[in-house]
Amino acid sequence: MTAVVHRRYIPYSHAHYAGNLVDGAYALALFGDVGTELCIRNAGDEGLLAGYSDIKFLAPVRAGDVVEVTGTITRVGNRSRTMEFACVVVCRGRPDLSASAAEVLDPPIVAVTATGTAVVP
Repeated sequence: MTAVVHRRYIPYSHAHYAGNLVDGAYALALFGDVGTELCIRNAGDEGLLAGYSDIKFLAPVRAGDVVEVTGTITRVGNRSRTMEFACVVVCRGRPDLSASAAEVLDPPIVAVTATGTAVVP
């Protein structure tokens, strides 16, 4: 089974809504990056993410967060790959304490999950 992990700090310039919230599409774009690496590792080609199913937005993602995005190939067809994705907040800014305060979350917060299908030539 092929798995990939990316971590990303979300800058305040990506805040889109009040409360420094980041739009849900941000996590989906990260899933696309992870899916591309999964296809490269599994099929030697970047592939093309054809669609998502079962997308769940479970908790907010905010500017100042550090997210860990994981993807795992769960099924391999002749030209398709089914992947499970998760975006988990592992660190969060604490502007209530000071402008640069942050903390490691234990346990992390599962923010977004999805299943995706990619096709490769």
